[in-house]
Amino acid sequence: MAMNKNGVLGWATLIMIIIGLGLIALGAFRYNQVAGYGFAAVGVGFFAIAWVFNALKGRV
Repeated sequence: MAMNKNGVLGWATLIMIIIGLGLIALGAFRYNQVAGYGFAAVGVGFFAIAWVFNALKGRV
């Protein structure tokens, strides 16, 4: 299965959204101390990078 650049960016976006949701869920439900804020912040960062990957689709 040959994948072009847009396909790779699409899969990377999907994977990063799933990981971001997982990190936010860890921060919200598993860790209720200060570490939870760190997990949630990293999850939001994953969303930001996924947004950039999605914006790059069709331009590379």
